[in-house]
Amino acid sequence: MDSSLFPIAIGLFLAAASYFLLNRLRFKLPPGPRPKPVVGNLYDIKPVRFRCFAEWAEKYGPIMSVWFGSTLTVIVTTSDLAKEVLKENDQQLADRPRNRSTVRFSRGGKDLIWADYGPHYVKVRKLCNLELFSPKRLELLRPIREDEVTAMVESIFRACTQPDEEGRSLIVRDHISGVAFNNITRLAFGKRFMDANGVIDEQGKEFKAIVSNGIKIGASLSIAEFISWLRWLCPLDEELYRSHNERRDRLTVKILEEHTKARQKSGQTKQHFVDALLTLKDQYDLSDDTVFGLLWDMITAGMDTTVISVEWAMSELVRNPHVQAKVQEELDRVVGRDRVMNETDFSKLPYLQAVVKESLRLHPPTPLMLPHKASAHVKLGGYDIPKGTNVLVNVWAIARDPKVWKNPLEYRPERFIEEEIDIKGADFRILPFGAGRRVCPGAQLGINLVASMLGHLLHHFKWSLPSGVRPEDVDMSESPGMVTFMQTPLKTVATPRLDDPNLYKRVVVEM
Repeated sequence: MDSSLFPIAIGLFLAAASYFLLNRLRFKLPPGPRPKPVVGNLYDIKPVRFRCFAEWAEKYGPIMSVWFGSTLTVIVTTSDLAKEVLKENDQQLADRPRNRSTVRFSRGGKDLIWADYGPHYVKVRKLCNLELFSPKRLELLRPIREDEVTAMVESIFRACTQPDEEGRSLIVRDHISGVAFNNITRLAFGKRFMDANGVIDEQGKEFKAIVSNGIKIGASLSIAEFISWLRWLCPLDEELYRSHNERRDRLTVKILEEHTKARQKSGQTKQHFVDALLTLKDQYDLSDDTVFGLLWDMITAGMDTTVISVEWAMSELVRNPHVQAKVQEELDRVVGRDRVMNETDFSKLPYLQAVVKESLRLHPPTPLMLPHKASAHVKLGGYDIPKGTNVLVNVWAIARDPKVWKNPLEYRPERFIEEEIDIKGADFRILPFGAGRRVCPGAQLGINLVASMLGHLLHHFKWSLPSGVRPEDVDMSESPGMVTFMQTPLKTVATPRLDDPNLYKRVVVEM
C-alpha cells in the first residue's frame, strides 16, 4: 500500500470500528458468537454455512447476530421467527442486499431476484404471476417438460441395457442434469441446444460457457465484499464484468431476434418465456435490462435447483427401499404398466406428491433462502434489527426442528398424507420456495418438474445401491455454496421395470 494512503486507511478503520461499537451499545441486538476486529465472524463460519448456523443456534438461541466483516447478519432458525420475518415484517424485510458482483450482473437490481422491494419489483412480480408462471402457461408448456423427461428415461434405458453395462452403477446426476438444462433453455429461450445424442451445438456451448463464467466471477470476490472500508483498496476488474455482460447480451439479443423474425414470418406467438416477454414488453414498460435479467434469473434459479432436488430424493429412495416400493405400487395401480405417466396423473398420485414434499423438507435446494435486507428498523423475537441489516432464514434447520416435526431426521413421506401441509409459503415449518413478497414465483413449475422426473424414474426403473454398498455408506453430506448439491454424486443401479421397450423411447415435441 502507498504510505500516503496509510493514514486514510487507519481513519476508515477507526470510523468503522466506532460505528460497530455504537450499534452494539445503541441497539439490543440478538446474541451470537463474539466477533473479531475487522473480520467479525468470517473466519469462524464453516464452509457448509446452514449446518454451522444450526450448531450455533443450539448455543446462542434461535435468533443470532453474525458479523460478516462489518455487515450485521441476523439468522433465524424457528418457524415462529420465520413467520415474523416473512409475514409480520415482510414489507420492511423485503429488500435484497447486493454485493458488487450482483450489482453488475443485475444492472443495479433491474431483474427480479436482486431487485429491492418497490414499484419495479411489484410490476415485474405481477408479470411473473399473471403471465409467465400462470397455470394456463404452465399447462401450455407441459409437452416440453414431458418430452425432456422421456428423453431422460431413454438415456438411462440405453445406459443400463447395453450388454456390458447391465448391473453396473450409473451416476444419477449425469442423466438428470440434461433434463434440467434442456427444459429450462426451452422454456426460457425456446431453444434445445442439445441433440438426441447429447451433443451440444455451438450456441449451447456459448450458453454453458456464459453460465460457468458467471459462477466463476461471482465466486472470486475478495474479503473486501464484507468490509466496506476496504473496497476502495480492492477495486473490481470492471473490464471482466463488462465483457461478461456484453457476451451474455450478445447471445440473448441473437435469440430475441430469432424469435422476432419467426413471429413476424408466422404471425403467431409461441408460449416460451422469451416470446411472452417480447409480446408484453410495452404493456409492462420493461427495459431491455429487465427482459434480459428475467430470462437469466430463470436460468440461474431453475437449472441447478431441479437437479439438486431430484438427486437428493433419489438418494433417500435407494436408502429407503420400502418407500420406493410404495411409490411404485401407486404408479402401477394408477398409471399401469402399458403407458407412460404424465402430469395429468399427479392428482391421483398422492404418495408421489408426498415423496416430493418430504424430499424438499429434508433437503431444500436453497437451505438459507436468499438474503433479505431491512429497509427500516424492526423488532424480531424481542430484539432490534437495525435498518440495513441482512436477514437469513435457515429453512434447513426449521424443517428439522423436533419441536414442530415428529422424528424430523426420519425420511417418512407419510407425514404429508396424515396432514395437509402447503410447501409454497403458507406453512412456515417448510419453506423450500420461501414465503411472502419474495416467494419464488416458479414454485409450481419446480414442483411439477421434480414430481414428473421422480415419477418417470420410479415407474420405469427399480433403483438399488451398488453391490456391497449399504444405505449408511451413502455420503449424505452437502457441498458448500448458496445451493446444496450432494458432496458425492449418487451412484445407483437401474433395472427396467416395464416390459414394452417402446415405453422407454423419447416422446418428441417440437414447440
